[in-house]
Parts: sequence; C-alpha cells; structure tokens
Amino acid sequence: MKKYSLSMVMLIIFETIAVTLWLTTDNLFYLFNFSYIGIALALGIFLFIRKHRYARRLTQLLVGLYMLIYLGVICRENMQIEGFWYYLFLGVFEAATIHYAIAKIVGPLIFGRGWCGYACWTAMVLDFLPYKVPKQPRKKIEWIRYITFAVSLMFVIVLFWAHVDNIERIMFWAFLIGNLLYYIVGIGLAFLFEDNRAFCKYICPITVFLKPMSYFSLLRVTCDTSKCIACGKCKKICPMNVDITDNSRKRKNGTECILCFECAQHCPKDAL
Repeated sequence: MKKYSLSMVMLIIFETIAVTLWLTTDNLFYLFNFSYIGIALALGIFLFIRKHRYARRLTQLLVGLYMLIYLGVICRENMQIEGFWYYLFLGVFEAATIHYAIAKIVGPLIFGRGWCGYACWTAMVLDFLPYKVPKQPRKKIEWIRYITFAVSLMFVIVLFWAHVDNIERIMFWAFLIGNLLYYIVGIGLAFLFEDNRAFCKYICPITVFLKPMSYFSLLRVTCDTSKCIACGKCKKICPMNVDITDNSRKRKNGTECILCFECAQHCPKDAL
C-alpha cells in the first residue's frame, strides 16, 4: 500500500479542507465540493500508479467538467479570474475566492502547478489536440500573460467604478464568453505553434498566481542523477519545455511543470 500513499495523502488534504469549511461556514456545499475534487484527484493518482493510460485525462474531465458545467453554468459562478476579482472586491466568501485561494495561491506551495495538469477546464480541451509534444522551441512571449492578467483586473474595476447595473448577470456572461474566447485562442495557438499548451505558456493569466508559488512547491519531479543517462527523452516529451533533469529550483522553466509525469513515463531508466 505504500506506493499509493500519495493518493491517500491527496484525499486526506481535500477531506480536511472539506470538513473544515463545512463546519466553519455551516454550508454543506463545501463538504460535497472538496470531497468530490479530492476523490477525483486521488482516483487519478491511484490509476496513474497502476499505469492506467488515461488516468490524468480522467481526472481532468471529472474536475474540469464539474467546475465548468456545474459550478460555472448551472450554479452561475464565474470561476474565471474575473470572478475572483469580483467576489474579492465584494468581500464575499464564495466558490471562486475559495477556489483561487486553495488551488492557485496557497495550494501551489504544496502541489505546484498540478491545477494545470489535472483540473483546468481549458487545458482539458487543449490536451485532446494533436500536438501533445511541442514541435517548436518555446517562444519568448510570456509577457502576454501579464497583459491578460491586467485586462481581467481592469475589466472588473471598471464595472465597480461605473456602478454598472446587473453586474452579477454581466459576470455570468463574462464567464461564458471568456471561456469561449479562451478555447478559440487556445486552439488557434495550438495549431499555429504546433503545441497544445501554447495558451498555458503565453496567454493564461492564472499563471501569474501559479508561477511564483510553485517555485516553492513541496511536490516536485526530481531526477536520480545516478540513473540518468542524459538521453534527452524527458526534455523532448515535456509539454511545458521543462528541464526536469536539473534538480535545482532555478532549473529552466521550472515553475512551468504541471506534474503530468510524461517525463517519468518515458524515462528508459526510471530516473525520474
């Protein structure tokens, strides 16, 4: 059972969050919400350890569709970054603010950018495109993400500053239209750069939160240099162009790792 310890630890972490929020807010929704996500993540890790080919994709679908369809469309919660700013400015403790605090601000200190690999509903679709292995070198246009980050913030600031009526309805439509734009841009970039994860590398505003926190992540892929034969397969297969053979926290594109473990699966010497 020792090899399944990571799966059990992940379940315990999310169950602890679920019970804590349920008891402190007296809201049963949080017990269901975080229990569901924890079970989905634990199941994905369990299946991955069992060498199930589609383990990560299953978790992506279970979590991504839940957040996109149930929380976003049915419950009408804006789960995009605009929703985070909106509820933050209102001072309301809602799903979006809790989601960002746990998954994208505090959580990366533990599991890095695992959100991008296992739960993001944008990447959930992009990962089904044909360019799972980048065909081109990484572009030096990461600065675009800071523009989209600033635009999302300014959009919400303007709505509050102008005292716009029906702002909650506007935020719901912003969620629907924003997701549609993300998919259009993400798919377009994937084919333009022959890289499924081009959107994640250059456009996604969420990475402004994720990158600095994931630098200190406890859960990281490391290389056993005594086994490594420097074949370069891990660098070629990595969807995020991370030099996983460098164990320092300053390794090239180190804060881009999404814990997909493609490198570990393709390592001929089990050095990762």
